[in-house]
Amino acid sequence: MIERIKSVDNLDFKGKKALIRVDFNVPLDEHQQVADDTRIRAALPTMEKILKDGGSLILMSHLGRPKEGPEERYSLRHILPALQKVLGTTVHFAPDCIGEEARLLATALKPGEVLLLENLRFYKEETKGDKEFAKKLASLGDIYVNDAFGTAHRAHASTAIVAEFFPTKVSGYLLKGELENADKVLENPERPYTAIMGGAKISDKILIIERLLDKVDNLIIGGGMSYTFSKAMGGQIGNSLCEEEKLDYVKELMEKAKAKGVKLYLPVDTVTSKAFANDAEQGLAAAGEIPADMMGLDIGPETRKEFAEVIKASKTILWNGPMGVFEMSSFVHGTVSMAEAIAEATAGGAFSLIGGGDSAAAVNKFGFGDKVSFVSTGGGALLEHMEGKVLPGVEALLP
Repeated sequence: MIERIKSVDNLDFKGKKALIRVDFNVPLDEHQQVADDTRIRAALPTMEKILKDGGSLILMSHLGRPKEGPEERYSLRHILPALQKVLGTTVHFAPDCIGEEARLLATALKPGEVLLLENLRFYKEETKGDKEFAKKLASLGDIYVNDAFGTAHRAHASTAIVAEFFPTKVSGYLLKGELENADKVLENPERPYTAIMGGAKISDKILIIERLLDKVDNLIIGGGMSYTFSKAMGGQIGNSLCEEEKLDYVKELMEKAKAKGVKLYLPVDTVTSKAFANDAEQGLAAAGEIPADMMGLDIGPETRKEFAEVIKASKTILWNGPMGVFEMSSFVHGTVSMAEAIAEATAGGAFSLIGGGDSAAAVNKFGFGDKVSFVSTGGGALLEHMEGKVLPGVEALLP
């Protein structure tokens, strides 16, 4: 599918206004300033290419989840300083994403200039995929560019519908790179191939795990979801997270892995805590032997060692989901050890893909972002693509 989609490389934007769907849904601090500009920097190559050609940029994005129309705390006006710093140029701002003022500002835009539209989700029509709303957005530009992989799995007006109104629609570098890197671990992975799945719930990862069982050599399970596995095997998990309704499914999954020759690695020990708190009484327990009044919040030292050895011997690595509650310093060690092992394997020639969401946040937080092959900007979109689903925002770019 990727080869059928044109990218910004296929076009000369001289004298053209590019309407670009970007993903500037960035975290803001208590002063309403951008706390992490990763997503803005990720769109820079696409923006620079168009400006260098002599085109102009009309940027559209959402920010947060406003409930009823405009909310000041979700205004994209807050990201202007960070955007201007990354681009190194003045950025004009439209206080609405459609309407007369937005139209006049877009019309007046000269080659080399940049316009940022106000939050798309101030209109319910955006998430509803409204055609009339999409048509109003489309009227602002000459060429449509989608560079928002993080929202490509949503059939929203700005990601899927707006493309219908453009004879010329292309992907940006970010979107194209995301799809190419995801396909590297899906289509022709170098072996041994190891997938590391973490996070809270097995139910969030069922489809991707099912698909990976046909592709991987090793499947590492950590994080909150591992306690459901432990209980399914008859272990004692205390007050740890558990999806009771998934116990039978987990048993089936383990049988499937065995039948397909996939080596399944589960924690052998766990860091325990009396409460879901950084400073609560803590301990260490063997897997399946967690005391009744304790809960598991991270993988233990023996598990870290075992998982790391598997990772370091791998040639292709996919990581989605942390090994513990990495937001708390007491339970950060499992996740950090995975990032260290993946960085070491990558330095030794392995291809590593970090699957967005919490995994991406973790590798960036601990300084490993530039020590792995690729960090995805889209958690949900990446999972859906890897599950084999067609992403509406990608399908919309097909000729």
